[in-house]
Amino acid sequence: MPLLLPVGFLMVADNPPAGEIITEIYLNRSGINTIEVPPQNAHVECGSTLKIRFVNRGAPIHITATTSNAGMFTDFFHENMYVIDEIMLGVPLRKECAPGFFDIDIIAGYGAMKAALRVEIMVKPSRGEQALEKELPVQPQAHGRPHLLMVAMAIGLVLYSTWYYTKIEIFNIAAFIALIVGALFVWYRQT
Repeated sequence: MPLLLPVGFLMVADNPPAGEIITEIYLNRSGINTIEVPPQNAHVECGSTLKIRFVNRGAPIHITATTSNAGMFTDFFHENMYVIDEIMLGVPLRKECAPGFFDIDIIAGYGAMKAALRVEIMVKPSRGEQALEKELPVQPQAHGRPHLLMVAMAIGLVLYSTWYYTKIEIFNIAAFIALIVGALFVWYRQT
C-alpha cells in the first residue's frame, strides 16, 4: 500500500512548548565576530527560565554572556561558551522577585565586539489578588508605645542632667551607657 503523504510531512519540527519563548541571538551573520540581538526586549516571568539560543552562521566562535545588574532576579552571573553551530543558554529566575529589568552582555572576539540584551521581568498576578494602593497618611500615626531608642534617650537626658548639676561621675557614665544600649538595640533590630 503506497503512502499518501510524503515522508517529510511525517517529521515533527522542533518547536518549543506553548508559552515558552526562546530569544535568538545570531553570531557571525553579517561579519566576523558580529553579534545580532533582537530589536525588542526579552520578556520573562518570575520563576521561569529565560532561554537564549545562540545561532552561529560562520566559523566557530568563543563568546561570553555576563550580567552585572541581575542579582535580585537570578543567580546567573557569567558563562563562557564555544559555539560551533548553535547552543542554548538557560537563565533560571527566582520564584519571588519584583518586576524590573536586567541586561545580559554578550562579548565576542576577546572583547572586540559587545552587544546587550535587555530582559524585562514580569510578575504574574495571583488569582484573587487585588492591587490596592494604600494611601499614606498625611501625618505619622502613633503605634501605642514609645520606641526603645526614645526611652533610652530620655533616660540618658535625665542622667546627664543629674550629672551636670551634681558633678557625680557615675551619672555621666550611666547616661552614656543608656544611649549606647538604645542605639545598639535599634541597629540590630533593623528589618
